[in-house]
Amino acid sequence: MNIPRLVVAAPSSGAGKTTIATGLIAALSARGLAVSPHKVGPDYIDPGYHGLAAGRPGRNLDAFMCGPERIAPLLLHGAAGADVAVVEGVMGLFDGASGRGELASTAHVAKLLRAPVVLVVDASSQSRSVAALVHGFASWDPEVWLAGVILNRVASDRHEQLLREALEEGSGVPVLGAVRRSAAVATPSRHLGLIPAVERSAEALRAVADMGELVAASVDLDAVLALARTAPPLAGVEPWDPAAEVGAPDGGAPDGGAPDGGAPRIAVAGGAAFSFSYAENAELLAAAGAEVVPFDPLHADGLPEGTAGLVIGGGFPELYVRELSANDQLRSAIAAFAASGGPVSAECAGLLYLGRELDGLPMCGVLETSARMTERLTLGYREAVALHDSPLAPAGARLRGHEFHRTVCEPGAGERPAWGWRLPTGPRTEGFAGAAGAENVHASYLHLHWAGYPQLAASFTAAAAAHRAG
Repeated sequence: MNIPRLVVAAPSSGAGKTTIATGLIAALSARGLAVSPHKVGPDYIDPGYHGLAAGRPGRNLDAFMCGPERIAPLLLHGAAGADVAVVEGVMGLFDGASGRGELASTAHVAKLLRAPVVLVVDASSQSRSVAALVHGFASWDPEVWLAGVILNRVASDRHEQLLREALEEGSGVPVLGAVRRSAAVATPSRHLGLIPAVERSAEALRAVADMGELVAASVDLDAVLALARTAPPLAGVEPWDPAAEVGAPDGGAPDGGAPDGGAPRIAVAGGAAFSFSYAENAELLAAAGAEVVPFDPLHADGLPEGTAGLVIGGGFPELYVRELSANDQLRSAIAAFAASGGPVSAECAGLLYLGRELDGLPMCGVLETSARMTERLTLGYREAVALHDSPLAPAGARLRGHEFHRTVCEPGAGERPAWGWRLPTGPRTEGFAGAAGAENVHASYLHLHWAGYPQLAASFTAAAAAHRAG
């Protein structure tokens, strides 16, 4: 199978690749093309802007959490029906999982996808030196196909001329565009990066439109499309199939998914406070036989009727702590559901919400832990082992996930910790695999991409079906 595709990379973080990638997606979409947006790595926020630009979900390609073997299949799955795929990289082109070589780097994913790479270079404060930089990136790994450059933050026509002359003379990599500095396309950020698109609504739509207009006026879109079409067929690669991943016979629910033959209803928290999710997680739940029902804890006065399982993902509850705390009805409903034995899966923001309090304000009180904001950022990939059985995974299961937060829970683990992993500072236990009076709760800071471990969806759906059956 084949899909025209390219990877947008940069020498380092901060070069403007999110602006350029989102602008490319918006500009190509404005031409009437169906664009499939993707992001290398675990980040939830950039795909939100990609999704606004494309009108379809932004998806992640994380070789650490999902495995290198799934990257091309996941791309084809996400790009079904699309004319072109645009993949935004992570950090610098060759920066991957710490201490693991190229694993999960943009270069690694580009090679797995056999995709040409367009390097976004922050050209501010340099002219002829840009050729040395591009030459170095183009020659570092001969298996990486660095096929074009987009110059960003160019100061003037004269500056652009100097940059183009240097690259023509010294790099051999064609310039696909030169983008001027523009305050109009700036996206505001805070303690964990850019403000998610879901929180900005009309502002985010305007910012994405501005990015598209800037890129359309500054980049040779015909040359970009021609480059994307040079990507060779992904021979022997089939699109990722959630039904096949969970072992569903003939595309239906897996055996045992719903004992009474119906679909257990799984409520999935969303909205501005819980905006972090991977599209494949919900697709796997549906393939496993669940009815997936989104709800917004900022506005819902209770769980969706007939809820048999509850998933609360990541986000920014610390910014909405007053509204979440004031919603007594929903907090009580969640506590009652957990106490009834209902299976709950909570990640990061979900963990904070299930605790006694967050920054001094009452939360759901399901877990005997309290959370507060700190100045310290906890960030990194983790190789974890499940320490106790839970609705999500059996004891001994080994998974790869990601931590990303500026909060701390005290205590950070219950009597039945969810995970154990090893850091340079030593072994660590983390999270809650069950709590007093709420044995089917799994809550942790660890973010998981269920495409890498589809059995999580099958296990959780089965637990929801069993709970509904009583």
